[in-house]
Amino acid sequence: MARGCEHPIGCHTGALPTHASATVGAKLWLLIEHTGPWPSHLESFELPEKISELVRRALERGIRPQLIRRPGRRTRPREQGIHVLVAYAIGERPWMAGGVIAGPDDLDLDALVAGVVPESCILEDEPVFLVCTHAKRNACCARIGLPLARSLAENLSDRVWETSHVGGDRYAANLVCLPHGIFYGSMSQAAALAAANAYRSGEIILDRYRGRAGIPEPLQAVEHFARIHTGERSVGAVAVESFRSDGDVTKAIARCGGVRFQVVVEPSALTAPCGTACAETITTYRLVSLDRLAPVRYATPALT
Repeated sequence: MARGCEHPIGCHTGALPTHASATVGAKLWLLIEHTGPWPSHLESFELPEKISELVRRALERGIRPQLIRRPGRRTRPREQGIHVLVAYAIGERPWMAGGVIAGPDDLDLDALVAGVVPESCILEDEPVFLVCTHAKRNACCARIGLPLARSLAENLSDRVWETSHVGGDRYAANLVCLPHGIFYGSMSQAAALAAANAYRSGEIILDRYRGRAGIPEPLQAVEHFARIHTGERSVGAVAVESFRSDGDVTKAIARCGGVRFQVVVEPSALTAPCGTACAETITTYRLVSLDRLAPVRYATPALT
């Protein structure tokens, strides 16, 4: 383990499971470019007034705010407005849009909540990739995330951003693919590039896949096991149609391509080896059962 890392052994190498760990409460995103210092917590509002106000308005509406900056660049640009990106990461057709605003009043966040592109923004044609490098939140995110972000930017240029805390420090380096909100963890530079290129082609790589943000963890686990069983990689090919929970057990009906499965999962406690601190218990999910369902047959009405 690197000096100063208190995460269990195997967290940053992919040796420990990462599935079903994407941030649950992130369906709507506001990315704010800020090259100045990042506080440890955005909700402390220790930021320039206009940016703090944008963060406050986002939090009030259930939008996840993130600070972003270009990898490797620390020079502050002239005051030319605030560059923002918004993402609607819900459903089968999520979208992103971006723009430069003079201040908080120029960005209609209520439109984003309603699934409408704010008037001050223009739809983005290409995906965006976020790498958490938030040193004040956790040193491992900067230690592993900074070189990964720079490496990824060499291949994907202006589509890559460093970002503030995305959740799951133990899985650094973390990669988020927007607009779908696809999370990966414990990423090497090679793994990140492979995942980013797959996403640009509309696919998911299951190795080190954490899940899709905005979805309850048990349903992320259902999707994971359905993909593992079928080998389905298309981003939009797997969806949970219905589910119910009985205690810790979740039973769901998942559609995977043109096939439906009944998938049952439950939490599983994993005691990870010690890092520089004591052993830590990590909650993940295990597959209880997965059964293919017979196709629904509809009766053909009789001709009269």
